[in-house]
Amino acid sequence: MLYIFAASCYNTFMYGTLFEKNDAVIVFGNSNRYYLTGTDTSFGCVLLLPDAKVFYTDFRYEIAAKRSADGCEVVITSPGKLYGLLADRLASAGAKNVGYEDDVMTVAAFKELKKQLGKYNFRSVSAELAKLRSIKTEEEIEKMKKAQSVTERALSAVLPLLKTGVTEREISAELTYRFLKLGADGAAFDNIVAFGENSSDCHHIAGDRKLERGDVVLFDIGAKADGYCSDMTRSFVYGEASEDVAEIYDLVLTAQRNVLGFLRAGMTGREADAIAREYFRANGFEREFGHSLGHGVGIDIHEGPRLSAANYDELPENCVVTVEPGLYLEKFGIRIEDMVVVKKDGIENLTNFAKSIII
Repeated sequence: MLYIFAASCYNTFMYGTLFEKNDAVIVFGNSNRYYLTGTDTSFGCVLLLPDAKVFYTDFRYEIAAKRSADGCEVVITSPGKLYGLLADRLASAGAKNVGYEDDVMTVAAFKELKKQLGKYNFRSVSAELAKLRSIKTEEEIEKMKKAQSVTERALSAVLPLLKTGVTEREISAELTYRFLKLGADGAAFDNIVAFGENSSDCHHIAGDRKLERGDVVLFDIGAKADGYCSDMTRSFVYGEASEDVAEIYDLVLTAQRNVLGFLRAGMTGREADAIAREYFRANGFEREFGHSLGHGVGIDIHEGPRLSAANYDELPENCVVTVEPGLYLEKFGIRIEDMVVVKKDGIENLTNFAKSIII
């Protein structure tokens, strides 16, 4: 059975770049569907037309779609009928060129798309969608502020639990519990909780390593709230910091402060990355900074734009990015990460957690 719910006002202006070379756009990717509809579903697609936004999903999400898919014409259908409905709507719209997401569609899925809708010319719009999503609205930023607030409150509650003998796994579980208790959807990604030598592993998986006096303790954590992520890293020492740990911590902190002081819209991702990279190189630690400076955050924990040596594009105003320089030695690693909104004249830092080395 097919159900159709009328749409409220559809703002085609914000999607204008998608129609420069296309008569219609079909969106299958989970995150892009959520961005366009505000509804989290495991099945469905969105058909964008110059005069309509049509959200196809099944009966499991009927109530959620009616509540949250503002601006959409909601069509409740089934997987077996989806392509037929798309074909009918594209034909009635007189479409010839149709955009699709080549970065999320498998080869098998694209073959099926061509089989079912073969008479249309398909062109990737992944880059255009990524650019749209990289510029955050005030509503999106508020959701990310909420997620960041939860993250900071959870870490504040967990720090007193760091005692000799506690394991990384126990602290990670406590963090996730605190996220949920404080009103988040859950963790935005797997918590990185690393003690001692494990802090040298950029994406360490929390295990049974027990905390000892003098250990570096690295947290890379983030909550997800109202569908949007936060991301923050803080590095501490449990006990007294050795001279080499204190030296590396000061280098990383200074590198981050340098970036935060100069970062602004119009700068390229490569230029932002170079601020930290050149500072580390000048101090003899070029090799120990092996990852890029940062990345965009939003519905996904990693999205555009990137603060990396490979990104020659200018950073748009109101993108949200992380600034996370780090140095990784054999016995320990230090990373400090803030999440910021990039503005024309600087940044708005969404991270308010103190940067103190001793806990």
